[in-house]
Amino acid sequence: MSLNLPSKPTVKLPEVLAKLPKAELHLHLEGSIEPATVVELAARHGVRVGVEAAEARYSYADFPGFLDAFKWVSSFVRTPGDYVLIAEHLADRLIEQRVVYAEITLSVGVMLLREQNPDDNLAALDAFARRAFRHGLIIRWVIDAVRQFGAGAAMEVARWAARCRKQGVAAFGMGGDELALPAEEFRSVYDFARSEGLHCLVHAGEVGGPKAVRDAVEVLGAERVGHGIAASTDPALMALLAERQIPLEICPTSNLRTGALARLLAKPSAEIEEHPVRLLHERGVPVTISSDDPAMFRTSLLAEYALLPRLGFTPAEIARVARRSIEAAFAEDATKEALLHSFDDVAGAFGLV
Repeated sequence: MSLNLPSKPTVKLPEVLAKLPKAELHLHLEGSIEPATVVELAARHGVRVGVEAAEARYSYADFPGFLDAFKWVSSFVRTPGDYVLIAEHLADRLIEQRVVYAEITLSVGVMLLREQNPDDNLAALDAFARRAFRHGLIIRWVIDAVRQFGAGAAMEVARWAARCRKQGVAAFGMGGDELALPAEEFRSVYDFARSEGLHCLVHAGEVGGPKAVRDAVEVLGAERVGHGIAASTDPALMALLAERQIPLEICPTSNLRTGALARLLAKPSAEIEEHPVRLLHERGVPVTISSDDPAMFRTSLLAEYALLPRLGFTPAEIARVARRSIEAAFAEDATKEALLHSFDDVAGAFGLV
């Protein structure tokens, strides 16, 4: 006897990825600048840069090389109008990918080093974010200090983050060279940021070892960890992250192109299939997927999600990772609830919830 049960819909992953509402949590504004935009920005400031010369700067073999390229590219971002220009270009690409919520990192530490006024830049970007909202994209800002600049400079950035909270600032973070200074030196900075009602995160375990991830959580009180792939080498640390539900912002292509993955594996080079995101997921660590510096790594959020089947993820698991990115966002409760409801509607239509 046939019961004629309805069959489960066939899942076409590219279609699912294109239509799922997504959150992007680890995304540097300055790292989204395309070579052609570098040319445009340089021309604004009287510097002639050819497209080929700009594109050549986007090739590097290791993390120091990436930092040098990032420094050069961002050197042409000098005025509030420059920041808005690159934000406009980035927002267009995010909307095309069905990104509905983005936490975009701003290197205020670099702004201050270059004697820019973060107030002016944030005011212009906040006005832009309000316009982007009308097109279906919610933007929040992560104010980023540069680790190698030291604790004093980081505290100055944290104070700027606190005073700019009403301009869409959600969190204080710290990037740069994680090997430069120990986490302990920044404890008071993170204590201050929390006291001001800011969420806290930090880049750790990208090129540093598992201790860097543990210190991010236990010394600095990070609510999320940028990258964190070194945790995959420490079962006890993975258990801690799983128990406390500390999300890792995983950026596979970034880890490959900066040499962070090869460094983790202690190999001269690595393949994307060797990335530990699957292991972290299996151990219960909340993993999210992001593009980091999409222009500089020639990637996008959709491209990062498209890698996951090669890393052993099923469509249902990919949908779970995408939902977790919304769950891990530093959005207001009402905003997060609405985003999750929209996500579940779409994922449900594909039979993935």
